[in-house]
Amino acid sequence: MLTFGIEEEYFITDLHTRHMVGEPSAAVLAACRQAIGPGFALEMFQGQIEVASPVFKASSEAADYLATVRHNLARSLGAFGLGVVCAGSHPLAAWREQTATDRVHFQQLFEDIQYVARRSVLCGLHVHVEVPAGIDRIAVMNQVSPWLPLLLLLSCSSPFWEGAPTGFMSYRQAACDEWPRMGVPEHFTDWSAYLRYLALLQRVGAIKADGNGWWGIRPAARYPTLELRMTDACPRLADALVLATLFRVMVTHACALEHPGAGFTAEALWLLKENRWQAKRYGAAGSFALDDQGTMGTAEQWLLEAQRIFAATAGAMGEPQLFDDLHRLLASGNSAVDQLRCHADARASGADEHVCLQQVVDRLLAQSRAAH
Repeated sequence: MLTFGIEEEYFITDLHTRHMVGEPSAAVLAACRQAIGPGFALEMFQGQIEVASPVFKASSEAADYLATVRHNLARSLGAFGLGVVCAGSHPLAAWREQTATDRVHFQQLFEDIQYVARRSVLCGLHVHVEVPAGIDRIAVMNQVSPWLPLLLLLSCSSPFWEGAPTGFMSYRQAACDEWPRMGVPEHFTDWSAYLRYLALLQRVGAIKADGNGWWGIRPAARYPTLELRMTDACPRLADALVLATLFRVMVTHACALEHPGAGFTAEALWLLKENRWQAKRYGAAGSFALDDQGTMGTAEQWLLEAQRIFAATAGAMGEPQLFDDLHRLLASGNSAVDQLRCHADARASGADEHVCLQQVVDRLLAQSRAAH
């Protein structure tokens, strides 16, 4: 069984104003560190924190760990009148009010990327899955990459930005496109091609010696893993867990193939990019190319195709319920659908726009602290 880890990012939020906190006190950050423990990490902005999990062998371990982290954060921050929102974007965050974290790495990003970095008040769900020694991680990445938009459309949780609806279900992914080496990776044929790419960019000074891309999927630099990065942070813990499981199943399936990635053609890459556009713009309401021939279908049809290919692997991994859970998520709607529904209901009741957004934040706060 392949080991895995999960990273979640959170916005520290004022329970009275429902705004993201621009500059939390040292006591607040100390409480966050104590609540999370060794997995605590600072993020680019002081009002944003991250948890990096230990290595897991089973979904139940991940569920227990993240439920405990969310519970501890809610309890500790509640004493300060604060909570956390775990979502791709915060409906009431104002990027100009956020204070950069005073760490060399982050300060260098702000210097290099400028306003693009300063506007990146965003949270993602990152999943690391082990790739065994002797298996080309780039080949596995190529095998899995065409499915990235399916994972994205199930995770979308960033329909609002700067206090307004954006028209995107994942505005986070739209904002990510402003960064270099983000979004869909370059097409590398194998690990050696990937190393040549890194060496070239290091020679021209684009990246440091230990650097790589921030793509939606990448071979991790510090661990022998393949890292999913395209997915939005999930307010509902169950969504994060089921998406992490789906990614684990896909990587496990790819590792078992004799020649993973052999079918990742130029056409597959072109359609991957188009499917990602549909996913970030429309979420599950998009229209998706289901194969290299361009057969179009719905998100439900695409999920059924994934079930046909991966259900046996899921069962062998002890996850026979996976696709039932995924179909329920798709039927009930991702977080972006839920947020827009909450916003529409508040408008229908006669609330003004700011109150509508406050109600969305209240819903995200409640979901982010729930243990299921």
